[in-house]
Amino acid sequence: MSIYQHFRTEEHPFIDQVLSWRHKVENTYIQKLTDFLDPREQQIVEAVIGSNNDIISFRFHGGNKSCERKRALIAPFYEEFTTEAFQLSLLEATFNDKFLSIDHRDVMGAFLSLGLERKKLGDIIIGKGVFQLIVAKEIRSYVILNLTMVKKAHVRLKEKPLTAILPRQMNWQQRECVVSSLRLDVVLKAMYKLSRQEAEQMIKKKQVKVNFKIVDDIAYYLQPGDLISTRQKGRGKLIQVGSRTRKNNLKITLAQLK
Repeated sequence: MSIYQHFRTEEHPFIDQVLSWRHKVENTYIQKLTDFLDPREQQIVEAVIGSNNDIISFRFHGGNKSCERKRALIAPFYEEFTTEAFQLSLLEATFNDKFLSIDHRDVMGAFLSLGLERKKLGDIIIGKGVFQLIVAKEIRSYVILNLTMVKKAHVRLKEKPLTAILPRQMNWQQRECVVSSLRLDVVLKAMYKLSRQEAEQMIKKKQVKVNFKIVDDIAYYLQPGDLISTRQKGRGKLIQVGSRTRKNNLKITLAQLK
């Protein structure tokens, strides 16, 4: 049975990459530290490497347990996993929030404007008059020297210990509803209480992501566990697909991040 049949076609290249990591560590006994992976990519690493592998093992770390994006460390089974091995740096800057608001998108834009790849950046945390970003340690000095402005604010980044990561609370609210199918436009309509036309337009305008990847196909079929995010409406999840109704519709459980 091929492992590919359990995943979508667009995920196959990443599966190939994980397989190459696994084979290299198994054959050379040299550990592999990845760039930051989103939650879906982490799930794929778990599935491809497996928890019952007698030769290698793996761990994820992104700063603390609440962090979403994490680096994976794949190593021979006998090696110990230490926090230092994940090569993470926490950078922090303050700003005057009485005159300026800075959000996640602003910090992301400033980071990418430096010519750096998204995969070198972990979570971005926004607090009251402060923002933090977790980066791969190999680019720490470059970011500190060059990321000096976010939006219209001059900022000065300082490195902090990982224990100083600001606390975040994820409040997911669940509800059940009935849909005609698991097409993206149908589920998006139900999740955010949109009209069918509004849902279609958001998708066609590339304003919708599924598992952190832009999807512009209204007929894209969702699966349980898929994370949906939009620019205007925030995040939602398809938690569970239940039984069919007498009219052959589907009962589903959705969750929204409040």
